[in-house]
Amino acid sequence: MVEALVVVPTYNERENIERLIRSLLGQPLNLAVLVVDDNSPDGTGQIADQIAEREPRVRVIHRKGKLGLGTAYIAGFKWALANTDARYIFEMDADFSHDPHAIPLFLEKIRDSDLVIGSRYVQGVTVVNWPLSRLILSVSANIYTRIVTGMPLHDATGGFKCFRREVLMALPLDHIKSDGYSFQIEMNFHAWKRGFRIVEIPILFTDRLVGASKMSRRIIWEAAFMVWKLRLASLRRRIP
Repeated sequence: MVEALVVVPTYNERENIERLIRSLLGQPLNLAVLVVDDNSPDGTGQIADQIAEREPRVRVIHRKGKLGLGTAYIAGFKWALANTDARYIFEMDADFSHDPHAIPLFLEKIRDSDLVIGSRYVQGVTVVNWPLSRLILSVSANIYTRIVTGMPLHDATGGFKCFRREVLMALPLDHIKSDGYSFQIEMNFHAWKRGFRIVEIPILFTDRLVGASKMSRRIIWEAAFMVWKLRLASLRRRIP
């Protein structure tokens, strides 16, 4: 039985994926990795397959194209629930903006909580290599989200998280269609509304050193509207 499964969505991450998997599996933990690849043109999926052939703790899901971060995570979560007994399920980026060596702290904190969020803003600002404009956007988005939704989170848009299995089983995964920032906000909101215990822990977020960012204006605007959608659905008691 695997204690924890790390879901890693990929699109053009050939420079990072092998090193990331090696770092994750090199820790003294009962850990497995699920790569969800969106048919990366650079061959990321094929590299992951080669690793999986020699390492039974690595599995790969291949999707037909670039379908988005949110749906990649949903596919990974559903696979984890259907095919493993993992008690804890992580989500993390493939570009080393999330430090694999933080995994043990997540597992320590999840013992007394249901969802652990790696926060860039719970103890000041712990972000490295971001331009000021990107940092202002992220901080502002989180303040905006906290005000509109009422969620008591410093970093509702962060993507380094650990869920108890029971949380994902309780969330309406088939109804969550958003992407990027919106996906993170929506998942947190549903967990919060269901009364699950959410804890934020400080992480050091380092912007990617290789590869290209997937951020876009569409993702930003989707998040801006999503918070109001969630607020209104909550007021009308229409949360799935």
